[in-house]
Amino acid sequence: MIALKLVTIICEAHARKPLTELLRDVGARGWTAFAVEGNGDKGPRLADIPETANVQLQVIVRPEVAITLLERLEREYFPRYGMIAYASDVQVIRSGKF
Repeated sequence: MIALKLVTIICEAHARKPLTELLRDVGARGWTAFAVEGNGDKGPRLADIPETANVQLQVIVRPEVAITLLERLEREYFPRYGMIAYASDVQVIRSGKF
């Protein structure tokens, strides 16, 4: 097993395309995305209208890639989009995939 980082990004659905371009740019080899709903400081956010829903992207990357990704999110994307992002430690068996 190898120690990697799981980066989770929850954002407005219309940010999905720019974010997937960023993921490619920083070296992510793949990611998972799905519609999510919840409640936060701006109240409930439902997933019933795709254009106004939130999307969650998850990507597993090397620690140095996670740092670069989070720094770029904060600098380039947080000012333009409603989003949060966080990283978690994960142990991966098929390390060649990442």
